Parts: sequence; structure tokens; C-alpha cells
Amino acid sequence: MEINFNSTKAILIAGATATGKSALGLRLAQRYNGVIINADALQVYADWHILTARPSAQEQASCPHRLYGHVPLNTPYSTGAWIKDLRLQLKHAQAEGLRPIILGGTGLYFKTLTQGIAEIPDISTEVKAQADDLEATLGKGIFAQLLAQADPASLAGLDAQNPMRTRRAWEVLTSTGRGISSWQADTPPPLLDIAQTTPVVLNSEVEWLNARINRRFDMMVEMGALDECRAILESGKWNPNHPSNKAIGAAEIISHLQGDLSLEAAIDSAKVQTRQYAKRQRTWFRSQMKNWHQLAIDKPLEFPL
Repeated sequence: MEINFNSTKAILIAGATATGKSALGLRLAQRYNGVIINADALQVYADWHILTARPSAQEQASCPHRLYGHVPLNTPYSTGAWIKDLRLQLKHAQAEGLRPIILGGTGLYFKTLTQGIAEIPDISTEVKAQADDLEATLGKGIFAQLLAQADPASLAGLDAQNPMRTRRAWEVLTSTGRGISSWQADTPPPLLDIAQTTPVVLNSEVEWLNARINRRFDMMVEMGALDECRAILESGKWNPNHPSNKAIGAAEIISHLQGDLSLEAAIDSAKVQTRQYAKRQRTWFRSQMKNWHQLAIDKPLEFPL
């Protein structure tokens, strides 16, 4: 499909991990005087460089990059916080005459950007602590079970197999007395209407992507992924339950560093986890981004501009 990038519209680039989003973004930024703005929920954290595949220092020096590594590890950071930060960056881009190129693999960020976000009050620390206790004693699936009884309307609009989403919905219901689907029904207009953008989803053959994922993780290990995890572990910042420490492969490498897994087993498990994550991303993008341009890519940078 021919995609017209030659306009003044903001460019959105989504896709599964390792599909080449950053490479495309760099090429477009250099051609259209762009600023690359991060839409990946883990690349916002300061301590993760290698395992989250954050653009290298050389890449970031080649054109403006924003919202990468600006949040301290284990600091709460929500989709709403990202939208707030993004709103400011879009104003800066306009003032500087730069074209926004928003790219990443967090589908919820893009959905919120183009469809709006409900203004839900902050969840109290007491409710979060209660959720921690439930998860620790009854498992992550408990929130879907509780929602099925107390708020089936919200559960119907969620991926019931995603413990982060079901926990969030339970926390909202418990904290506010109102289901998350009810809050979402009152969603204000989006920051960017889809018609104001050039939205692109990168697609690839599964076998090609899986092979690329495997090679990339080997490269991450060679680049120092073990040292990155060791530094976080030794600094006392490692908290496997915090969203900031969900970088794929981190738990496996930490287990290796703690003597619970061989390096080979840790690497193999991390590759499996990454491939499974990419599969979930592809499924989500197919169902949620049907009105986006679908760009097939099986080799890096072999696509029309």
C-alpha cells in the first residue's frame, strides 16, 4: 500500500517488537525534519537501555528524540502521564518547526492518543496495597474473577488474560466505586484525531520476525544486558512486581545472576517470552488498528517512503 508521508501531519508508527520501528522513524525524521517521540511504556525508564532496545546514543544524536529514559525506575508512570508529557512535546515540536514522529509498541498509548483517555482519579496507596496482597496470596488471575462478579461490563471490554489491565480495572472499581467502563464512557476528545495523523502499523512474516528477535536478544547479551541487570539488582531497584521492571528478559537474567538459572536457559526463556509478546502485540494491533495503514516489512528499511 502506498503511504503518503509527504505532508505536515504527525506520523504514528506502531508494530510488534523488533519490526524496525526505530529504523523507519530515523529515516523519516531525517527526511522530513522530524522529532521522534517515544510511545513505548518501558523505554521511558532511565535504567533500561539495552533490554528495552532504546535507541542508541548515536541514533539519538542524529535527530531529536523525546520521552526516552526520563522517568526514574520504580516511579509510577501511567498512560495518562504519558499523554500529559506528549501534549507538552507536541507543543515544543510545533514551536521548533519539527514534525512529530510518535513510535513504539505500546498499543494502549496509541489508542489513548487517538481515542482519548478517561479522567480517572488517582488510585489510593491503600487500594494498591490491597491489590498487592490479593495478587500475592491468590495469584494474578484473581482480579478477572472479582470483576466477573462485581463489574462484568468492564471485564467484557478488557483482555481478561492481561493481569495488569484486570488489576487496574479492579483498583478503579474499588477506589472510586465506579467501573472503569463507566469512566471510559465519559472520555473527552483525543489529543490527536486519527485523521490528523499518518498512522502506520508495521507487519512482518512470523518466521522472519522470530529469527530477528532471537538475533537481537543475542546482540543484547553481547552489548551488556547482564551488566545492565546486575547494576539494577545491586542498586536495590529490582522489584519484579513493578511495571518498570517488566522488560522482557530481565527476570530471566536476574534469575541467572542469582544462581537460579544457567545463562543458556535464561537466554532461551527470554527469547520465548519475547516471541510470545510479539504475538500478543500482533493480535492487538490487528483488532484495534484496522483503520491504520498496514505496511508489510520483511527486511529492514525495504519499504516505500
